[in-house]
Amino acid sequence: MNYPLEMKQISKTFKQGRTEIQALKSLDFHVQPGEFVSIIGPSGSGKSTFLTIAGILQEPSNGTLLVDGQDVSQLSDKQKSELRFGKIGFILQSSNLIPFLTVKEQFQLLDRYIKEKTNKEKINNLLTSLGIEELANQYPNDLSGGERQRVAIAKALYHHPSVILADEPTASLDSERAFEVVELLKEQAHQTKAAIIMVTHDKRLIPYSDRVFEMEDGLMKERPSK
Repeated sequence: MNYPLEMKQISKTFKQGRTEIQALKSLDFHVQPGEFVSIIGPSGSGKSTFLTIAGILQEPSNGTLLVDGQDVSQLSDKQKSELRFGKIGFILQSSNLIPFLTVKEQFQLLDRYIKEKTNKEKINNLLTSLGIEELANQYPNDLSGGERQRVAIAKALYHHPSVILADEPTASLDSERAFEVVELLKEQAHQTKAAIIMVTHDKRLIPYSDRVFEMEDGLMKERPSK
């Protein structure tokens, strides 16, 4: 079976002067289509390294990364870039919206980048599914933190990625908005069949997850979500 994302014996070592630091240690991991997975752990546990390798932003020292069954190490830089853009969506701590573009123009920019015609119906359907269709002509500075994160989720889903990597997506939100956004992420994973992997420090969000993994000292283990 081809998983949206699979890691086999992934390790990552950094050199700091004469010292070698193992950020990831022989990590095995996979996620199913439509699954909402949380990864928790203290600072320095390897979560950020995991995300950058999963997002094809840096290479592992050893092991195999597969995205939709494709071995990333066998691809050219151009193919890696195309895979990253076509198969992986990103949601960051800050919504990462361009301040001088309206909500709908954020999507048009994505289409210009890959030289595709803008699909207005798809944009409207996405915004409607996330309850923000009336914000299409608004600028990011006119939106609340929760609304900006909803737009960021819509952008991540726009090109139908196989996997979405969410890096502390609720960090800048109050509790009510944080729970709202995580509930939306789980709902969108189940509806669109995109696998969503969320890194978070907030253990209150764990019950929303289909599966939960804890990282410590570069090692990962699964733990109960309930």
